[in-house]
Amino acid sequence: MPRGVIVLLAIAALVVTVAGIKSFSGVVGPTFLALMLTVAVHPLPGWLRRKGFPGWLALLTTLLAVWGILVALVLSLVYSVARLSTILPQYSDKFDDIVNDLQQTLKDHGIGSDQIHKLLSNVDSSKVISIVSDIVGSALGVFSNLVFVLVLLLFMTVDAITYDKRMTILGNMRPDVVSAFQGFASGTRTYLIVSTIFGLIVAVLDVGVLWAMGIPLPFLWGLLAFITNYIPNIGFVIGLVPPALLALLDGGWALMLWVIIIYSAINVIIQSIIQPKFVGDAVGLSVTLTFLSLVFWAWVLGPLGAILAIPLTLMCKALLIDMDPATRWADVLLSDAPPKDDPSPPDDSADKADGEAPPGDALAKPV
Repeated sequence: MPRGVIVLLAIAALVVTVAGIKSFSGVVGPTFLALMLTVAVHPLPGWLRRKGFPGWLALLTTLLAVWGILVALVLSLVYSVARLSTILPQYSDKFDDIVNDLQQTLKDHGIGSDQIHKLLSNVDSSKVISIVSDIVGSALGVFSNLVFVLVLLLFMTVDAITYDKRMTILGNMRPDVVSAFQGFASGTRTYLIVSTIFGLIVAVLDVGVLWAMGIPLPFLWGLLAFITNYIPNIGFVIGLVPPALLALLDGGWALMLWVIIIYSAINVIIQSIIQPKFVGDAVGLSVTLTFLSLVFWAWVLGPLGAILAIPLTLMCKALLIDMDPATRWADVLLSDAPPKDDPSPPDDSADKADGEAPPGDALAKPV
């Protein structure tokens, strides 16, 4: 078939696939979350067996550790959201006072009352409280299918026991497929581990700063900063909005500005300067592709898609590009840096200089 027809058929198939994933996002999202957790902890049972643990005990220890982390995270979010819902209504009067002060300031600078009314007509305390609640609720909604994820983790962890043997057998038949799977698992594992470590560092620093500044619920905002650290490019902005608004309601404009400045300094230094140096080689995706993957997967799977955007993109890259040697040229366009090895064909000028004539010249010489 003509290449144009093949491209059109591929686009049509992609549209149908994306529509199907979006329709079953409630199942696909938690399934991929369980898969990512299984990939992340896959080396742990082997390490425990090398330390002398029986196979069943190593598997059970790994499973209980992952379950405990997930359950503790969800319970912390539930408790924090309950505390937030009782605290936010207390700031309604303070928010109204801030809006009135802002109106008076605008009038003092010569802005008419009609313009002020149009500008602030849609600003009220209920909408601001709703924004804060929606952001925190989205973080909790990521784990809404917790029981489903826990059951999937059990089955996937059991199946992962024979993963290495299967890859060895498959490597004798399809080495390119094994290489793609191993690259996906290694890159995803490195990304999740590094993001978790730096997320914990950011969360501890944010909690300490917010606690020192007297911002209510500092541990909730630290937990939110930890979760949003998995969201590339704009994660820290999402985690900044609730504590900044709460600082405005609790201490005024000056306190909010200090929260924004310190939050931005911590997150920009760690997430934009230090963290990319550790995770860049493992991910190998360009900055543009990273941002587009965030937008795309958030649209397809919701908040969970935003958190798992990078692993999802790595899996699609492994399935669609890395498995087939004929499509690996796309890595040059998708990677964050040009390849170290130049894939251009070798220059035969040295052979010509040594007096070795190419086949065409040999045929052109008279006998």
